[in-house]
Amino acid sequence: MKSITVLGSTGSIGTRTLEVAEQLGDRIRVVSLAAGSNWRLLAQQANRFRPELVALADEKQVPRLRSALADSGIEVAGGSDGVVAAASVDNADTAVVAVVGVAGLPASFAALESGKTLALANKETLVAAGELLTQVARDNRAEIVPIDSEHSAIHQCLRAGTVDEVQRLLLTASGGPFRAFSKFDLKRVTPEMALRHPTWTMGAKVTIDSATLINKALEVIEARWLFGIPADRIGVVVHPQSVVHSMVEFRDGSILAQLGLPDMRVPIQYALTYPERLPRSTRRLDLAELGGLTFEPPDTDRFPGLLLGWRAASEGGTAGAVLNAASEVAVDLFLNRRIRFTEITPIAARTLDCHTVTHPGSVDDVLEADRWARKKAMALAPGG
Repeated sequence: MKSITVLGSTGSIGTRTLEVAEQLGDRIRVVSLAAGSNWRLLAQQANRFRPELVALADEKQVPRLRSALADSGIEVAGGSDGVVAAASVDNADTAVVAVVGVAGLPASFAALESGKTLALANKETLVAAGELLTQVARDNRAEIVPIDSEHSAIHQCLRAGTVDEVQRLLLTASGGPFRAFSKFDLKRVTPEMALRHPTWTMGAKVTIDSATLINKALEVIEARWLFGIPADRIGVVVHPQSVVHSMVEFRDGSILAQLGLPDMRVPIQYALTYPERLPRSTRRLDLAELGGLTFEPPDTDRFPGLLLGWRAASEGGTAGAVLNAASEVAVDLFLNRRIRFTEITPIAARTLDCHTVTHPGSVDDVLEADRWARKKAMALAPGG
C-alpha cells in the first residue's frame, strides 16, 4: 500500500487524483489533504477518505472547516504553514502537488525535504524554481514524477534508456484552437473563443496559455530541469490529435513515443503507482479506428510565445519565474478585456527584456523575482 497526500485536492487534478485513488482501492491510502478556500468540498473529501490531517490555505474559512469536521477526529490546519504541514506529514510516501501557481512552491520543497516522491502537476514550481527544486531532490534522495501528460510521457519513454543516451526530447502540442488563424484573425480573438480548447478541459490560465503556445514554452523550461536536458535539445512538434503525448529520440536514431487517449487519469495513476504499472479500466486507443496521426512544425511567427521558453530555459536562474509571473498577469488582463489576445506574449517578452537574471538561493528569492515581474508586467501593459 502507498500513502499519499494531495495538495490542491479540490481542483481539477486534485479531484481526479482522489478518483484514481478510490479506484485503486486498498493500494492507496490518503493521509492528508490541502486546498485553497473551498472548505465545503474539502470537508466532503475528508469525510470520504478519512485522512489524518486536512489544511486550508484561506485562514478565514478554517473555522467553517473545523466546524464541519468537529466530530471526525481529523486534525485541521490553516494558512500556508498548514499546507506545508500537509505536504510533509510523516507517514506519506508520495505528495501530489496540484496547487495552482507559485503558491505550490513551499509545499513542493517541504515534500522533497521530507524525502517523499513528488508527483508534480504544478508546472510553475519547476518553471520558477527548477534549479533549486532539483537540487533539493538530489540532496534528499527524493524523486520527482511528473503528472503533466507531456512530461509523464517522456518519463515513461526514458525507462527504455538513460539520459546520456538521449539525443533530444520532443514535446507535442495540440496547436490550440487558433492553429489555422492568420495574424489578423488572432487580433480579433475574445476570451470566450480562447477558452474553448479543442482537446483538453483545463483551468482558464492553462487554456489561454495553450492558445498562445506559452504553455508549451513553460513546458520546455519544465523539461529542461526535470530531465537535465539542455534547452537546445528540446523540441516541440504540433500534433492536433493529442494522441502522441511526447517522444524521446535516442542517439542511435530510435524514437520512442507514449500514446493514449487524452485522459489525465492515466498519468495520475502512473505517478501514484510508479514504478509499478497497474491495470486500469478505461477506454482504449484504437489506432485502426483513429486512422492517422499528423505532425507539423510550430509557427513561431504567429505564436512567438513559444520562443520565450527556450530563451528562459537557456538563461536559467530567475528567468523562468519572471516569464511565468508576467504571463499570468497578461492572461488576467486579457480575460478582463483590458488587452488583446495578441498583446499577451509581448508583455511577457518585454518583462523578460527588463529583467537581470540572478540565481536564487532560496524560495524567498524566487518569490521576490515573481513579485518584481508582476509589478513590471502591469507597468508595461497598455494603460499601465
